[in-house]
Amino acid sequence: MNPKPVEIFQEKLKEINSAGLYKEERILLSPQHTHIKTFQGKVLNFCANNYLGLASHPILIQAGKDALDQYGFGMASVRFICGTSEIHKKLEKRVSKFLNKEDTILYSSCFDANAGLFETLFKEKDAIISDRLNHASIIDGTRLSKTQRFRFNHSDMDHLETQLKRAIKYRMRVIATDGVFSMDGDVARLKEICDLANQYGALVMVDDSHATGFFGPTGRGSIEKMEVMERVDLVTSTFGKALGGSSGGFTAGRKEYIDLLRQRSRPYLFSNSLSPVVACVTLKAIDMIEESPELIQKLQNNTVYMRNKFNEAELNIKPCDHPIIPYMLGEAHLAKEMAKRLLKKGIYVVGFSFPIVPKGEARIRFQVSAEHEVADIDYLVEKVKSVKNNLVPN
Repeated sequence: MNPKPVEIFQEKLKEINSAGLYKEERILLSPQHTHIKTFQGKVLNFCANNYLGLASHPILIQAGKDALDQYGFGMASVRFICGTSEIHKKLEKRVSKFLNKEDTILYSSCFDANAGLFETLFKEKDAIISDRLNHASIIDGTRLSKTQRFRFNHSDMDHLETQLKRAIKYRMRVIATDGVFSMDGDVARLKEICDLANQYGALVMVDDSHATGFFGPTGRGSIEKMEVMERVDLVTSTFGKALGGSSGGFTAGRKEYIDLLRQRSRPYLFSNSLSPVVACVTLKAIDMIEESPELIQKLQNNTVYMRNKFNEAELNIKPCDHPIIPYMLGEAHLAKEMAKRLLKKGIYVVGFSFPIVPKGEARIRFQVSAEHEVADIDYLVEKVKSVKNNLVPN
């Protein structure tokens, strides 16, 4: 007799747990902030994507309250029926101007933006060449399409060129990459990618979720930092990290690309509109970024300081200049145990292991924000070093 479905699932869950890969969700009792309240007490938060500290900023909270009064909570419909508000169009125009693109389309998340991109724009006669470490949403998005799919080794430009040569026979070619890779904090080699795209007649698509709003001289992302804003054809990103930390995503690019997405992109056509509240708050967040450059400067200063402190303490971090600072541990159980011990010392972080990262590359991903102070960083490094000395063998 075949096992019952529940027995199959129970066995799989036991397997996940025994491998040290079971993910537990901790409950917050306060707004997202540098110092947060949990059932374990008040702790110092070093694992949020709240890069500029705007997730509970009073100006954005007030913008949300005002939006509720003006627009209500949600549209209760998809965009093309009765789900488009004036505030959606204002936000699309603002994002387009911010990133110097012709047009923008909003989604409920960047995951939806990536899920609806490739199958809409590219067909069987086309090819997608994707970095092996791209975000799961890009991977899933390319799988949904009927295109020919190629992968190149992470940030390996020679291998990318090899794959472009293999794909030369297809009607269109698009190189897809994260702008900043979320588990490592390293930045895509976008200048070289754009050079190769130009050489082989390919488009370039960048998911800039871990860069939009705070990375680059004025916060316009990796495409600004790497000086390729004019050369990247399609940009997807999120409002759920630096831009208020709520939800929502977008795709920006040429008007023709965006028009086709409005007509055929399934996550756009069959999902409720982005809440007007989120749209209003996001507009205010962009205002703050442009009007308060000190936010980005504070984050940059904190990033340099924290990386220097980790290096001085001889803690094993990957070199980069991004606020994502991965501390490599290798084994899943070590990452999970270190996170547990740090929580007892008042530090809130999470251990990342398979399938979020490859097997054998478990880590703690520390993330610094503009809200952190030097004393917070000093305390963190002190506690990490203490836990490491008692946990990780030399």
